Parts: sequence; C-alpha cells; structure tokens
Amino acid sequence: MKIFSGSAHPELTREIAEFLGMPVGQAKLRRFPDSEVSFQIDENIRGADVFVVQPTCPSVDEHIMELLVMIDAFRRSSAARITAVIPYYGYARQDRKDKPRVPISAKLVANILSAAGTNRVLTMDLHKAQIQGFFDIPVDHLFAAPVIIDYLARQSFPKLTIVSPDAGGAERARAYAKRLGAGLAVIDKRRSETGAAEVMNVIGDVEGRTCIIQDDIIDTAGTIKKAADALKKAGAARVLACAVHGVLSGPAVERIEAAPIDELLVTDTIPLTGHRASCPKIKVLSVARLLGQAIRSIHEETSVSSLFV
Repeated sequence: MKIFSGSAHPELTREIAEFLGMPVGQAKLRRFPDSEVSFQIDENIRGADVFVVQPTCPSVDEHIMELLVMIDAFRRSSAARITAVIPYYGYARQDRKDKPRVPISAKLVANILSAAGTNRVLTMDLHKAQIQGFFDIPVDHLFAAPVIIDYLARQSFPKLTIVSPDAGGAERARAYAKRLGAGLAVIDKRRSETGAAEVMNVIGDVEGRTCIIQDDIIDTAGTIKKAADALKKAGAARVLACAVHGVLSGPAVERIEAAPIDELLVTDTIPLTGHRASCPKIKVLSVARLLGQAIRSIHEETSVSSLFV
C-alpha cells in the first residue's frame, strides 16, 4: 500500500499516513510556466495498492486536473489498483438538470475519473448520496457524523436541539438528534410576497434551548446566518453550527463573525487558509483517523460499513 498527495491538502495526507504508520509516497508535483501540471513518481509502484488523497476544493478545476494527471501516471506505472480519496467532491451540487440546457457536472466528473484509470473512489458526505450511482466503479461513501457527534456529546450542552437549515436536510439533522438524544427543529425558508427577501419560520421548540444548526456544506454562509438570526428571534438561548465541508467562500467568514453563532464546527476535508483559519469562531475537527481506517479496510479487503453511521 502506498499513499500519495496532491497539492490540495498535503497536511491531511500526512495525518492519514501517520495514523497508518507509513510515509507519504515520493513524487514531484509541479506546474509549468503556462500552468500545465507536471507530475513524476519518484519510487517504484508496480503492483502497489495506491491511494491518492486530493479533495477537489478551491481552486476546484486545478485540483481535479491534478488528480487526473496523477491517476494517469499511476496507471501507466502499473499500479495494481488506484483509489481516489476525495474527502470533498467538487461539483456535487450540480447533480441534476434543475433548469433547461444545463450540464450534470457531478456525472461528468465521475466519468472523467473513471476514464483516467481510477479503480475505486473513497469520499465523504456527498451532497446527495445518489451521486454514488453516477460511478461505474465502487464508491465507499463515508460520513463525518461520528467525528462531529463525538465532539458534541463531550460538550454536555443543556436542552439541546439540532436544527436543519432547510427541509432538505431534515433527515440528516434527525440522525444527529437521535444519536445525541436531542430535540429536532427545521427552518422553513420561503420568499416574501414581494419576492425580494426570505422569511425564515422555525418549526419546532427552540425557546431557551441550545440550538446547533447542522448542514453538509457551508459555502457563502448566507443560509446559516439567516437561520441563526431566526433562531435567536425565536428565543434560542445559544446558537452553534456544524458542517462537514467548510468551503467558506466570498463573504462567509464576515457573515459568521456577524451572526449570533457562538461556534462553527467544520472538518478538515477542506483546508482552511488565511483569514478563514484565524477566525476565532471556527473550530476544525480532523477526519484523518476515519479516512485512515477506511483506507486500511479497503487495502485489507475488510468491511468499511462499520465506519458508517
């Protein structure tokens, strides 16, 4: 077994390799002056079980192309099996035709990963679980819930309620609430009569309670901020938020700092850099151990389902 890293998140790869008690594979990943990807493997991988860790986080297109070039190099170097470890799967939100004449980009990315020579994909908290069906190769779909739930359970929050920021995430929020023995609330989002602003109605008992908004992806943080405002208006004592993938693009950090949120939990499926890393409200939980356990199970051909929620 050998583990290699793209440029997207080398720190996560190092943590996974450390958990598995092995070094990160030796390779040179550079860019030519015109931005083309240059990649060379610096060790023999013939017959090896290769795992390539590369979340397709911003810059999404650059990191996808890097991953494809690396996979092609491993295939042409006679690796026995190539597993793309993609903690954050970019383009997952473009998973259907929701308006005329648009692509289904999540399916396109699945096709090009297969065409490059990927034998298997290991990913985490896809935006929609049915994206697994876009692949004609095996997909191991992990959930970060055990990591987040373990942290929340150790905090002993009083009168805890898990809140879904929209109706679509209610099932996921219900799973968290069940594991934590907490209440459940849902934010109902709808346009006002003028169509200009969103009216946020809270369904469920939140008055005087500690509310945790649970989502899979936080991108610009607009929904989270509005949900937190609505919960405070409904009488919530404290508001926290948690998400698996902290994309945090655009004005996200400013919105989180301005929102009545005590703490935002995200995992390290996406690396936080610059002002995102220095925001005092954001706490990062590591999924390296979970991914390491899955990689070991895949290599040893043992069950991965024990890691699921």
